[in-house]
Amino acid sequence: MSSADLGDGTYRNPVLNADWSDPDLIRVGDDFYLTASSFGRAPGLPLLHSRDLVNWTLVGHALPRLEPAREFRTPRHDCGVWAPSLRHHDDRFWIFWGDPDQGIFQVNAPEIRGPWTQPHLVEAGRGLIDPCPLWDEDTGEAYLVHAWARSRSGIKNRLTGHRMRPDATGLLDEGKVVVDADRIPGWFTLEGPKLYQHDGWFWILAPAGGVETGWQGAFRSRGFFGPYEERIVLEQGDTDVNGPHQGGWVRTPAGEDWFAHFQARGAHGRVVHLQPMTWGADGWPVIGAEGTPVGVHRKPDLPRQPPSAPATDDDFPGGRFGRQWQWTANPQDGWATQHSGDGLRLTCVRTADAHDLRKLPNVLTQRLPGAPATVEVELRLDSEEPGARAGLAVLGDAFSWIGLQRGTDGEVHLVHRFAESVAEQERDAAHAWLAPGGRARLWIEIGAGARCRFSYDVGDGRRPSGQVFAATPWRWVGALIGLFALAPVGGGHAGAATFTRFRSTVSTSAPVSTSA
Repeated sequence: MSSADLGDGTYRNPVLNADWSDPDLIRVGDDFYLTASSFGRAPGLPLLHSRDLVNWTLVGHALPRLEPAREFRTPRHDCGVWAPSLRHHDDRFWIFWGDPDQGIFQVNAPEIRGPWTQPHLVEAGRGLIDPCPLWDEDTGEAYLVHAWARSRSGIKNRLTGHRMRPDATGLLDEGKVVVDADRIPGWFTLEGPKLYQHDGWFWILAPAGGVETGWQGAFRSRGFFGPYEERIVLEQGDTDVNGPHQGGWVRTPAGEDWFAHFQARGAHGRVVHLQPMTWGADGWPVIGAEGTPVGVHRKPDLPRQPPSAPATDDDFPGGRFGRQWQWTANPQDGWATQHSGDGLRLTCVRTADAHDLRKLPNVLTQRLPGAPATVEVELRLDSEEPGARAGLAVLGDAFSWIGLQRGTDGEVHLVHRFAESVAEQERDAAHAWLAPGGRARLWIEIGAGARCRFSYDVGDGRRPSGQVFAATPWRWVGALIGLFALAPVGGGHAGAATFTRFRSTVSTSAPVSTSA
């Protein structure tokens, strides 16, 4: 993917143009770190690094597998890790998150790359989400604030505060509502709090008004438990950045303040914007251009860095896949095997759900690009099993894939299938064609509105396939690009498929049209 750095001392939003949902960030020395929601995918809790807040790289994950493992053996696309908070305290990195069905968890590590501890349940309870800790360095007290998911608890639009054990192993009280937005005229769906201390105040930065249409609020109080006064500090205004939503505040070594937040963009997920931030004469934060998001802006006053963005391309050296890939549930041994050459060798996993990719844990995914792009990969189907298939997919509440399938006649066919969001299984998107040698090169062109055009080459030139497919998100998650290999239910080893030379190239051509 391309960098947001324009190369002339300015940057263009979004700085992370893909689904890095619910970002939170910190500075430690000269380095900035960011994490984001990962929901039901594994590994979870992505870890990004930057030196200038504009150019980011993905350096790892803090959560190899979701717990409890039995709950995440199959996809739970809108469950798992919601809205984490990243902090650095007592020479350790800390990440807190809420699992809406279990409670508040934390992991910690001496370095950003680990080793990270096993997840620790700080507080059990349904509907406890969006936790953020704060250690008061002056008093030694530790606090935690969180929001509520009405779908699990019947409660929403309020923030609850607790005293916390300084070692973050548990909470010390039953909690107190510190902000009840039902009492603030016009406010609804208050969530995603981030807790800070500044200039003698406790500050909570939290969005309200809904992901698609809301605003960013600031709350301040002289004491952690309130009372808090509020102000809207960032809203859409006359920009095209709908509902600027939750994020975090960070200060550079030179004393500049910046705020990173997300914007919901449908199938592209929640992309990350960077806003300048100052403190007004009345002591309240001023974010963006007097409270509205900026599109292009001067970069932070930090040493110049080479343009970078989280990796997307992969040659799969030795059969290993890069950090940008996640499984749709906890992985099992043997899904991907290492070998002496290049290429991702995926086992054709036997499954009864072979006609519905949404139900499969063994789909290897990465984020759908936020800008028009072309994704391509080369595929060889090695399995001799009739019905074995492998392909390249756009996966969301609806899905479409193009790939290879072994027929009952022993031949390999190029197939293209899809399923609407209400469909229980896939159906043909185009006619099947023979694929001599069991090989194909596959493309997906992603245009405006996440409209996707599929094409293929089975040795006689590139050809379009099917109608344009409009990618769709899941409930909270953007659409994904996926690679998979499957076989019908039966006995014995079903063989494998090999993917090589995966590329995702930002497009400079016109958007995909609405016809094939």
